[in-house]
Amino acid sequence: MLEVGAGTGYYLAGVLDGAPDARGVALDVAKPAARRNARAHPRAASVLADAWRGLPIRDGALSRVLSVFAPRNPGEVARVLAADGSFVVATPTERHLAELIEPLGMLTVDPDKDRRLGAAMSGHFDAIDRTLVEYSMKLDRGDVANVVAMGPSGHHADRADDPRITTMPETVEVTASVLVSSYRKPPG
Repeated sequence: MLEVGAGTGYYLAGVLDGAPDARGVALDVAKPAARRNARAHPRAASVLADAWRGLPIRDGALSRVLSVFAPRNPGEVARVLAADGSFVVATPTERHLAELIEPLGMLTVDPDKDRRLGAAMSGHFDAIDRTLVEYSMKLDRGDVANVVAMGPSGHHADRADDPRITTMPETVEVTASVLVSSYRKPPG
């Protein structure tokens, strides 16, 4: 299996822990992420590559591809996925981290994100399942700083030492809200 935009390799490692016979590849465009991915799991390899320039994997080689909050290239994923394989995509909903967005000037989730995902997958994949995963998290200031730095707001907002974080309560209750969508290649 492959995780596109693997970041730290956290999600791929979790999937591999639940599938003892599986092997994985963590792909990311950032050198620090690729280095960290190389140590994420004993059954995972790390590849430094830009998914938009093509996946360095042979046609039909993968049974699963995972994308968690990462850019994806549906055409390339369809090429490397086996005929009976699946593509699992996790995207934030508009409620994801809502309690932090205004106080920290974070980017909001595009309300049209789900429709755009469907349009991008069209012609490459058929949707087979969609599950909303939503729960409350209690984050301390360090966790909040990490959450801000991990997402797209980390590239657009002040760094984790933002004084707005230091003036927040010691613990903040925050909503995690994610849509997990599964896809298969159309028959034929």
